[in-house]
Amino acid sequence: MDDVPLERLDDLWDSGNPAESERRFTALLVRARQDESGRYVAETLTQIARAQGRQRRFEDADRTLDDAEGALGSDDQRGRVRILLERGRVANTAGRPGRGADSFLAAWELARASGEDALAVDAAHMLGIVEPPESAREWNERAMELARSSGDPDAQRWVASLANNMAWARHDAGDFEEALELFRITLAERERQDDPLRTRIARWSVARCLRTLGHADEALAEQRSLAAELEAVDGIDGYVTEEIAECLLALGRKDEARPVFARAYAELSADEELRSREPERLERLRTLAET
Repeated sequence: MDDVPLERLDDLWDSGNPAESERRFTALLVRARQDESGRYVAETLTQIARAQGRQRRFEDADRTLDDAEGALGSDDQRGRVRILLERGRVANTAGRPGRGADSFLAAWELARASGEDALAVDAAHMLGIVEPPESAREWNERAMELARSSGDPDAQRWVASLANNMAWARHDAGDFEEALELFRITLAERERQDDPLRTRIARWSVARCLRTLGHADEALAEQRSLAAELEAVDGIDGYVTEEIAECLLALGRKDEARPVFARAYAELSADEELRSREPERLERLRTLAET
């Protein structure tokens, strides 16, 4: 971590482990305070707050963002955008009124005005999450247009995430063929970025959409391939297990699916966030494991 430049804060993120991310940013804060420009203290604090919010420690995150406000230089537009983004993310995760939309809109406007394309794309992508469906689609398309047209590599890297978000929105709206096309764009981008973890997630999503489209055999083969890869590196993914079970059920192989549903329930019920967010999903797994 000592060799990570202060301007590459985002490289310290471990998206699957916000507690470890918080530890990394807290350690980096020492270096940020030693930097003569003073530019990075507020930004580093925003990422600590983001990690705290991901852990549902919302009061801690609010206090950390207050500290970031206090450390912000008068002409630090980038730091101000970061604070707005994280205020919005905390509000969204905490389920506060408006889900942070006002903060995200302010972040978008300030980022665009100050030439911070990557942060502007981030703000638009968050508006694509918190806004109602039609407005959300417009924000996602706006974010994609900027990501593809920008000369900033950090903005360009958003294409895969945006395509993924747009794919799920189309899937939820019942536009499954369009969703599949977007999932395949995501997969191609992840492969191009040489990101094994996110490539596996993209493959999972393509297979999930194939099951929706009635291609359960093809989906099952891909999910089993993913499971074998994970087992080879001592990894377990309850979502892969769940999809294997769902594919078997879709193919009429209920007896074969039952113990797989049981494994999926055991793996996914350990996820506190999933228990809070989708209890009915876990209950379905438990029921299918027993019947």
